[in-house]
Amino acid sequence: MELIFSSDCLLHNTGGHPECIERLDSFRDLPDNVAPSGESFLNLIHTDEHINKVKQSCHQSIPLDNDTLTSPNSFVAACAAVGAGITAASTQGFALVRPPGHHAYPSKATGFCLFNNIAIAVQYLINQGKRVLILDIDGHLGDGTSSIFYDNPDVLFCSLHQYPAFPGFGWIDEIGAGKGKGFTINIPLPPGSGDDLFNKGLDYLLPITKNFNPDIVAVSAGFDAHQLDPLLQLRLSLDCYYQIGNWLKSNFNEVFAVLEGGYHLEILPKAIVQFVNGINGIAPEYMEGNTTSDSEIQSVFNSNLDQLQQIIKDYWPV
Repeated sequence: MELIFSSDCLLHNTGGHPECIERLDSFRDLPDNVAPSGESFLNLIHTDEHINKVKQSCHQSIPLDNDTLTSPNSFVAACAAVGAGITAASTQGFALVRPPGHHAYPSKATGFCLFNNIAIAVQYLINQGKRVLILDIDGHLGDGTSSIFYDNPDVLFCSLHQYPAFPGFGWIDEIGAGKGKGFTINIPLPPGSGDDLFNKGLDYLLPITKNFNPDIVAVSAGFDAHQLDPLLQLRLSLDCYYQIGNWLKSNFNEVFAVLEGGYHLEILPKAIVQFVNGINGIAPEYMEGNTTSDSEIQSVFNSNLDQLQQIIKDYWPV
């Protein structure tokens, strides 16, 4: 898995906001290797009205909501992020992008996200006749992505995320609609959940994902579930991110990833390296030690999983 990077993603200036330029500081020296212009792919997901609103808001540095800031060059950065996602989908790479995307809806920017980078890349693949598994490992639910593909049986959307937390969705009974019913699976993690529960969630998903038999896996790769991240209360270790990458390598032939969250400036680049090394079969660069959840948290998680099983048993053998 190659790192995909555009220096234009550094043009999105948010000042002291958690989603800041410094998140990509460690990767500034990478060569630009984004092939397509992302702007030409925006309509795969987003409305003309939304695209024009984002463009005008960026030109005037008007926030799109209280958490989603813009600057004069943010539209350029956001289009570069979309292009990086398309490049990653085409080459099985890891798109190192900002602004992130998985909270963005077709006609709404929210949660630091202007355009939904991974959804655009996935729709690009669907238009080629691909069946796509989206695995969202960000500590927050990718509510925009979930909503976009909620009724689409060509996409299996699986998310492991803290619940309750922003955006307030992502409970076990949200399983899709219409022809897509059963093709959305949320695994809520109680605050305080560690590596043990995250890995248990991945193991639970494995037979479902194998049964779906995707042509390619699209990873919304957020790293804000790490135990030092300031925005959530999950307890994943750097070791766990290596294990997630290795789990993907062991079970799927084609995988690409797009960066989402991760707001501890020292941890984020290490977590990315761990994840990519896991996928590439390279030894882990960092050793932090796996984390274990308290028995009370384990009990809540197991209860959630039992309830989920009752809800989806008619759709998937587990």
